[in-house]
Amino acid sequence: MQSLGNHILVEITGCNPQVMNDVAFIEQTMVDSATIAGATVINSSFHHFSPYGVSGVVVIQESHLAIHTWPEYGYAAVDLFTCGDEVDAWKAFDFLKESFGAKNYSALEMNRGAIKMLSRMDVDLESLRSTVENNIGKESIERNIWFTDKDDSQALSLRYSKQLFKEKSDFQEVKILDTYRYGKMLTIDQMVMTTEKDEAHYHEMIAHPAMFSHGNVKNVLVVGGGDGGTVREVLKHKSVEKVTMVEIDEVVIKACKKFLPSIASEFDNPKLNVIIGDGISFVENANDQEYDLVLVDGSDPVGPAKGLFSKNFFLNCKRILKERGILVAQGESPKFNESVFVELNTTFQEIFGVEKTKLSLFNVPTYPTGIWSFQWGVKGSIEPTLVNFSLVNDVSFIKDLKYYNEAIHGSSFALPNYVRKMVGNKTIEKVYNEF
Repeated sequence: MQSLGNHILVEITGCNPQVMNDVAFIEQTMVDSATIAGATVINSSFHHFSPYGVSGVVVIQESHLAIHTWPEYGYAAVDLFTCGDEVDAWKAFDFLKESFGAKNYSALEMNRGAIKMLSRMDVDLESLRSTVENNIGKESIERNIWFTDKDDSQALSLRYSKQLFKEKSDFQEVKILDTYRYGKMLTIDQMVMTTEKDEAHYHEMIAHPAMFSHGNVKNVLVVGGGDGGTVREVLKHKSVEKVTMVEIDEVVIKACKKFLPSIASEFDNPKLNVIIGDGISFVENANDQEYDLVLVDGSDPVGPAKGLFSKNFFLNCKRILKERGILVAQGESPKFNESVFVELNTTFQEIFGVEKTKLSLFNVPTYPTGIWSFQWGVKGSIEPTLVNFSLVNDVSFIKDLKYYNEAIHGSSFALPNYVRKMVGNKTIEKVYNEF
């Protein structure tokens, strides 16, 4: 051995930008490359860099492998540092360039700690060795990988242990990640959709306030909602005779049935009719005054969900509601996508009128900023803020819910002053003050 360490500085170019921004794939590839090189992996730590790219390091018993990517350039800088003669870092280099699909690459090798330039010191090596002997040969490694949901100025990050599912459908990229804090999590196109620990916040609030406000919902249309949580909550009400769910992406349903069964628990319910198709076209072609309740459970206004935020779509939703009916739509956050939040509320006021447009707020810890909303459009003699629960028959299951209750129902329509100013709706505060 002529040197203590071997250091290879690698530049990889011409890579797919999507690959260069995929933190799970890069982490796994780096861990695999270390194993292929003959290294003993201790732990890994990877996260999304801002605004794009991935940074991470694989700590090995023989030193480390590190990477930083620039997706906008299809470029990765890799640092392979190994000690001793048992690890062949060039095997890691070969594996990485092939896995990343590099069109071009370069590598510079340096020997670190030349033996002939060093003098061995008189030190008790056995005392140094004894502190780490029990950690050698562990069967599992600690993985420190971070998922990040962000815009240009803020972000939410969650640490996860492994990626359980990943598939690129015709519409979007669907993933299931196993997080440390919130259990298994569904993401679509790098956005948090739902997690096991806080999914009830969203699914209970999109369903139960509207169901109890109406009082006798029989026929329900759910647009989107492929995770199954919304239909699960709707079907808790005995009055429901039929639920139609129109989901554009069958991959979402497949992933949630397998990895999120507690959320996707009612897909075999005989009252449920699942249609794989375009919700926008379905609503456009639906009969007038067919549904008591329409729930639009879509993601943010990008990709296939973009059309679910158009005025024409909501006009059709109003048309297919019965004379006494409710439309509830995922309404974005007053602290995240603020312009879309305001635009949606304005659209509902134009379609349903100011007095028949309602806005409810609730919290979801894993959504950016933690505060989210549902936009309501009401037809007929329904006042969502004035439900008399003593007159409601089907309330026995409320005690078993995780988020919704009678008090939450009313308070969700109470708007902070900054939200009142954003939506410019004096009727909302007038009605709530009478509650």
